[in-house]
Parts: sequence; C-alpha cells; structure tokens
Amino acid sequence: MEHKRFGRTDLQVPRVTFGGGWVGGVLIHQNRDTAYAALDMAIAAGIDWIDTAAGYGNGVSETVIGGWLAERPGTALSGISTKFRVDLSAPDHKGQMLSSVEASLDRLGRESVDLVFLHNQIGAEHELDANAALHFADLMETLREQGLCRHLGITALGDPADLKLVVRASRFDVAQVYYNMLNPTADRSAIGSWNTHDFNGLLHDCVAQDMGTMGIRVIAAGHLASNKRHGREIPITGNADDAAEEARSQAALTAIGERHGTPAQASLRFGLACDLLSTIVVGLGELDHLRQVIEAAGQGPLPGGTIRALDAARRSAPFTERAS
Repeated sequence: MEHKRFGRTDLQVPRVTFGGGWVGGVLIHQNRDTAYAALDMAIAAGIDWIDTAAGYGNGVSETVIGGWLAERPGTALSGISTKFRVDLSAPDHKGQMLSSVEASLDRLGRESVDLVFLHNQIGAEHELDANAALHFADLMETLREQGLCRHLGITALGDPADLKLVVRASRFDVAQVYYNMLNPTADRSAIGSWNTHDFNGLLHDCVAQDMGTMGIRVIAAGHLASNKRHGREIPITGNADDAAEEARSQAALTAIGERHGTPAQASLRFGLACDLLSTIVVGLGELDHLRQVIEAAGQGPLPGGTIRALDAARRSAPFTERAS
C-alpha cells in the first residue's frame, strides 16, 4: 500500500484508511472474530491507519480496536485517529472534550493517539460558526499539552464559507472532507455536482495551508456500492436523501461503465485519482468489502478519460432537485 505525506504533520498515511464508523460498521455490527479478521487483513495489506470516534456505536468501535491491539502487542500502525463531539447546550465544553478523549483513550488502551478531530458540524446554521470552531482549536491545544494527542483536526462538514475561514486560519493540522463521484465539489467546484451542497474547492484551501486531508463518504454511504439499503446511510449533506442519491449513483455508474471493477471499486478509484487527498477513509460492512478495497487500491486511480466522461454526465443531468 502506497503511503503519502500527511500534510504538515510528520506522519505518513496509507492511501486508504480503515474506517471504524457506524455506516460500514464491521467493527460495530459484526462479531468479534469478524472484526478482528478485518483489522488483521487490513494491516497485512498495508492499510495501517485506523479512524474511529467516541460516537461510533457509543464507544463500541474504540473498544473493539482496543481489544484487538491488546491481543497483538507490537502491531505497527501509521496512526490512529479518533473524534469527540461536544453538546453545545451543556456547560464546560473543555471539560466535555477532555472527558470524551480520555474515555476514548481508555477504550483504545492507549496513552495517546496521533490525531483528534472536532466532530461538530461547522457553520452559522449548523453547530459551530467559524469563530466558535477556532475557539475549540484553543481548547484542543490542551490535548497536545497533556500528551493526549499529537495533531488536531476538524470534520469539514457544514457551511463551506465557514469551513474555509476555519481552514485558512491554519489552526488545525488535518481535515476530513466529503468527496465522491456524486459530489466532487471539494476539488472541482466549477464542474458541478449532482448535489446542492457545494464545498467550493475546499480541498484546495486545505492544501494551501499544508493540511493533511482525509476523504470521507467516497462510496456515498453505500449508494455507489449497491442498490440495497442497510438503513445506516444518514445523509450528511443537503439534498442527499436515499432516492436522490440512488438516481445520481445510477447515472454515475452508467457513465463510467463496467471496466473498472465493482461499483464500490470504481468509486474508490475515483477517490484515488484526487491528488489533493492524502488518504481515503473507507467504511466496511464485511470482509469481502475489504478484499474489494485492497484489490482496487492495487489497480490504482480511474483513468482520466473515465473521469471526464463522468464530468460530462454530471453537466448534462444535474439532479439538483429532489428525486420524486
């Protein structure tokens, strides 16, 4: 597995990161043997960064990772990242943050992690406006000072204008950024998307600040992998309900054809074609999904001609209205 420079951190990150989240859910919804087998397979393939969060299964993801690490002492990882979310209606935001991260470390069985993310959405109409998010950067420096993490990150969801203000302040080292075939606007805003949520070239702002970048939702919560719904899709951008995403996914997969692996593999290879991404976080539901990911990573990025065909399809059928 190829590794890349992870922005201004001193770390190298694999092109594909193991996602321990709720949507894929192999660490949460499968039994322990299957979860451990997935982690073993990933490490053997060089997918040696694990991304999790306190909220993934109410701590289950972190607990499974911690148990797996305890049984495999000396396992070499590029890194582990976790996340916290603050209840803004409750007091003592700093205390909430510290309590969450300390509990995460306890579940993971570690004294520190490489990277901690602020997981609240950012924007005046969301959970935190830009100024409030930057205030959290000040609070999060406490995590570094206490040796609980090495680097700070944001989950870059919410209002693009506020996100750009936060990124340009250069207080965070890494951003998780929404990017897939259906909505590539974090890279190529001018080409348009099939989603009304325009991230307006956010990845370029991240790279200009030498931030590490982690692509999220590359398979659009499963819509680009299968027409079967698992009930955990949970839209995190505007106009991304199941019916709308299914229509866009069908159009995208028709445009690129069947020459690039399974739909999920083609989707991952689309992400690999974006040089602005340091790594792509992939959620997995079962071991076969991981096998597909490993094979697709070996095949490399989608060809430029295929990406241009997808861009042309996006221009001709915008799907900006809700599907009926």
